[in-house]
Amino acid sequence: MLKDLLKKSRSIRRFYEDDQVPEELILDWVDNVRYTPSTANGQTLKFRICTSEEDRNKIFPNLKWAGALPDWDGPEPGERPGAYVLIFDDLSLAKNRPVDAGICAQTIMLSAAEAGYGGCILASVDRTKVMENLGIDQEKYSLALVLALGRPKETVVIVPVKEDGNVKYYRDPDGIHYVPKRGLDEILV
Repeated sequence: MLKDLLKKSRSIRRFYEDDQVPEELILDWVDNVRYTPSTANGQTLKFRICTSEEDRNKIFPNLKWAGALPDWDGPEPGERPGAYVLIFDDLSLAKNRPVDAGICAQTIMLSAAEAGYGGCILASVDRTKVMENLGIDQEKYSLALVLALGRPKETVVIVPVKEDGNVKYYRDPDGIHYVPKRGLDEILV
């Protein structure tokens, strides 16, 4: 059921780094994107799959992982993603298609969750550094999002928003990650 898959597809920030995501699987997830809606059916986004340790090391230091956890610098060695998918605007076709990038990112995340993997959609990225480090032409492409992927090493629990209305995610002393979600009655207008 779709709702179960949506509940399973949480932002995962710690992974079993040695449990690599097979590249063929990621290719299939990216292939799923071809069937999603696209602004004016432009299909302007391009993707780069990065699974090698060398590429992952070029990307990781340029990511900010959790705005609500300011004292946390991201996953420790051994808990880092086993793969990344970079989503680009192909500037020869169009630019600034954030809705398309979001649809594609969610499609890949749901595909990963369905296969027992997890990930995190990262928009807080030093785009220039990532592109320079990977040798990607910044005149031709604009980096929209980075998807971190791997086998989840953390437990994420959805909880109702408390009476104070605070929606910031948090971790308990055991490292369980809690994500407050508003109730249906709170989001209907």
